[in-house]
Amino acid sequence: MRASTFSGSASKPSLEALIRLLVLLAGVALLVIGLLFPLFAMLVKSLQDRSGDFIGLANFVQYFQTPALVNSIANSLRVAFTTTVVVAGLAFLCAYGITRTCMPGKRLFRMLAILPILAPSLLPAISLVYLFGNQGFLRDVLAGHSIYGPIGIVMGMSFWIFPHALMLLTTALTNSDARLYEAAEALGTPKWRTFLTITLPGVRYGLISCLFVVFTLAITDFGVPKIIGGQFSVLATDVYRQVVGQQNFQMGAVVSVILLMPAVLSFIVDRWIQKRQVAQLSARAVPWQPTPSPLRDWTFALLCYSVAGIILLVIGTAVYASLIQFWPYNLSFTLQHYTFQGLAGGGWGAWFNSLKLAFSVALVGTLVIFFNAWLIEKSEGYRPLRQGLHFMAMLPMAVPGMVLGLAYIFFFNQAGNPLNWLYGTMAILVLNTLVHFYTVCHLTSVTALKQLDPEFEAVGASLKVPFWTTFSRVTLPVSLPAVLDISVYLFVNAMTTVSAVVFLYNSDTRLASVAVLHLDEAGYFASAAAMAVLIFLTSLVVKLLHAALTHVLLNNAQRWRQAS
Repeated sequence: MRASTFSGSASKPSLEALIRLLVLLAGVALLVIGLLFPLFAMLVKSLQDRSGDFIGLANFVQYFQTPALVNSIANSLRVAFTTTVVVAGLAFLCAYGITRTCMPGKRLFRMLAILPILAPSLLPAISLVYLFGNQGFLRDVLAGHSIYGPIGIVMGMSFWIFPHALMLLTTALTNSDARLYEAAEALGTPKWRTFLTITLPGVRYGLISCLFVVFTLAITDFGVPKIIGGQFSVLATDVYRQVVGQQNFQMGAVVSVILLMPAVLSFIVDRWIQKRQVAQLSARAVPWQPTPSPLRDWTFALLCYSVAGIILLVIGTAVYASLIQFWPYNLSFTLQHYTFQGLAGGGWGAWFNSLKLAFSVALVGTLVIFFNAWLIEKSEGYRPLRQGLHFMAMLPMAVPGMVLGLAYIFFFNQAGNPLNWLYGTMAILVLNTLVHFYTVCHLTSVTALKQLDPEFEAVGASLKVPFWTTFSRVTLPVSLPAVLDISVYLFVNAMTTVSAVVFLYNSDTRLASVAVLHLDEAGYFASAAAMAVLIFLTSLVVKLLHAALTHVLLNNAQRWRQAS
């Protein structure tokens, strides 16, 4: 019988049980204050007029009676569906090349394919202007069409969403049973039929999940349409215009509620599909290994490295734009755009603020998220509280950054709110970023913790060892690779995010990603490119340090993982 993790009588809880309870309550409070209360405040604001009086759905009626605003819904759905088809199709082909062929250079391609994640979504938009804009050196490729509109939005979104889709589909295509393919080959089944009857059904859940993830990211993105959308309005830019341009917070709340709906719907359907997913590999399954086929392998290699070439072209264009005097008239090299002196955006101060934010979120967020996940997964007792915390930990994934940032204004900026002092400080940016990216880190933590035998906690409890000792000496060291993954994920996203924080900074807490936006608005395009490149290089350096640290850890401190 498993030993209880709580000691003491039922009428008098132990100190450890009280500490667990308090920490669980703190985790619940974090998500209630950082997510549920702000969203409720935003919903209330959408039902009020400018004087604060309750008017019901009048704002929504006004919204749907304004053609210019309603068109944004159709525009958002249009670019989101187009981006989903383009990205999912291209990512599936590349993932197939990685997992189901013997194409050369797989590891190099996967390294290059992840680069867009390290850059803010503003970077591809800036690069596309230099490539296909009125003065772009590839403008003739568009055959007279303008990059400022749906074409540019789809291209920019496809660039930075592609790595997310590739990782999902690569995972889905990795696991397959070789016996199914051997049986199909023995029966003389054509390759195309094998693909339709074995490969596609085996990855259907991962493919559907990928479609919903891409759609959600595309319909909620703010950076790309803000830079390159021109007069083509989408929901995310409408929120920004209503709040910043017109100071119409009520209508901004209405648009945010509408923007929240497709994201929530996608999230619900995705979770339902994942619950229906079953294991693709049985205990007797034989891992499938691709056999060489020169024509097939080099065809997929050409495709994958064409994609990698596009990624390098976009990033390289931003770097080039930041190093020349004045495009396209003076192409001499200079570093003056990296000085940011006398320009809008905050310059190097904004970059240091982003570093401060990223390190704070990585440190605080990793500890909070992993410890809360440990309490949920490895504790006994307080089951409703643990289930409630797990449920709330899944919700941030369904909330777009623009919506969360605006909701924070409505909640924390109320004069009667005892937490009003947080508004305009670095602390609210840390809280906002932590909550915004909570779900992925929580799922990573839970996945890592499920791999640990529950007997670790049971043995510790039977030996009267405090739970924090078991956590610090066993759980945390064993799960250190996952912890490092969480920390670098939070750091990179804190450096690159713009939509969630664009409403919450002040002159002292201006961030580098927001500086890119303001430099572009002010017409300092080369300086905007320079700041975007600076963010990318910072994220790249941290990612390389993370890879080196993980390598050292796995080869020294956790050599037992390599025992096989």
